[in-house]
Amino acid sequence: MNKRLIYIILLCFIFSSGSVLSSIVSTSSAGSQSDADTLEQERGSKGGKLFRDGDFSIELTIFEKGVPPQFRVYSYENDKPVDPSKVNLSIELYRLDGEINRFTFKPENDVLVGDGVVAEPHSFDVKLRADYKGHTHSWKFESHEGRTEISEKAALEGGIKTEIAGPSTISEYVRLTGRIILNPNTMAQVHARFPGIVKSVNALWGEEVKKGDILARVESNKSLRSFNVVSPLDGVIMARNTNVGDVVGDEPLFAIADLSEVWAEFHVFPSDLPSIQQGQMVQVSSLNIHQDKEQDITEASLRMLLPTADANSQTVLAIVPLDNKEGLWRPGMTVKGNVLVNEKQVPLAVKTSALQRFRDFDVVFAKVGNTYEVRMLELGISDSEMVEVIGGLKPDTEYVTKNSFLIKADVEKSGASHDH
Repeated sequence: MNKRLIYIILLCFIFSSGSVLSSIVSTSSAGSQSDADTLEQERGSKGGKLFRDGDFSIELTIFEKGVPPQFRVYSYENDKPVDPSKVNLSIELYRLDGEINRFTFKPENDVLVGDGVVAEPHSFDVKLRADYKGHTHSWKFESHEGRTEISEKAALEGGIKTEIAGPSTISEYVRLTGRIILNPNTMAQVHARFPGIVKSVNALWGEEVKKGDILARVESNKSLRSFNVVSPLDGVIMARNTNVGDVVGDEPLFAIADLSEVWAEFHVFPSDLPSIQQGQMVQVSSLNIHQDKEQDITEASLRMLLPTADANSQTVLAIVPLDNKEGLWRPGMTVKGNVLVNEKQVPLAVKTSALQRFRDFDVVFAKVGNTYEVRMLELGISDSEMVEVIGGLKPDTEYVTKNSFLIKADVEKSGASHDH
């Protein structure tokens, strides 16, 4: 693993997910008299980038307080404000994926206002052209945000994987919490046939028994003859209520349960009841399940909704029988259940595992060649695997699906941030 990748991984433990990134902006002149190639970009009185060409200059800002981001440009001659109606201005933005955004401007009071929204990310190569008093002034500069370059070898060593964004099916679930209980239909309370004295006990608490196994011998009080108490089913001794020498009557001596099938008992709140029906498929898992252990998720059918509600919680019990021949489900375990209530086909979606936080956005990182760049997303419905993308990403974009935190760490290391 190369040194750069090791450094990237270490950075993941240093930077918080809400870090505000700082900018690298390199500026080069396209006009013979432009001084925009200075190491540190000059700032104007409005806080924007200031570009000079002889006596003429413009101050470029992106205004986004209470409105979608828009260019606002101030013009100066000999550092004094110029009537914006006398300046013909145009801007072109060249984005990483080849898209070009063109803006024209109209005067509003003392400022030139762009005719469109400056879409996120604010990461592009910029061309400015201003016509004033018969002279043309032009500048070029780079303003890269959330962008980094990682070699193919380093990406491979870091386990970075990508996929193409496209349509997907989003499953809508109602999420329930419950617990594993014994199936009352496969339980038995074992009694002695006649009152008497217990002479021997063969079954231990927690022991597995088969149907017909002798659990105890009892001597009848009337006949003084001993008889066997046998198991009526295959199962596990859940309770043993007797010992040698006990006098027994009508009370049960043993409780036996067949654990090859148990029930997941879920509480359904009134607001969710209209969506829950018998026969729906439920994904059942324990609360401590690891994300990648799919074998610990069981899908089974909802068999019954009890006709009565709990007086305290006002919830209705939903029962999901579970095959338990491998002993995965232990009575008393807390479990969660996802009930599939709807499926929706969406035109564009990404994997939930790809999402990172960048500034105040949910983002993924697009890949173009060996360059990775942030994409701020507007999200819709989601399930455990996929999330709908309403805006911020083009269909067929290659994006990082695994170890995207490495890309975020490298972006934060490079300091390419939101800078106007």
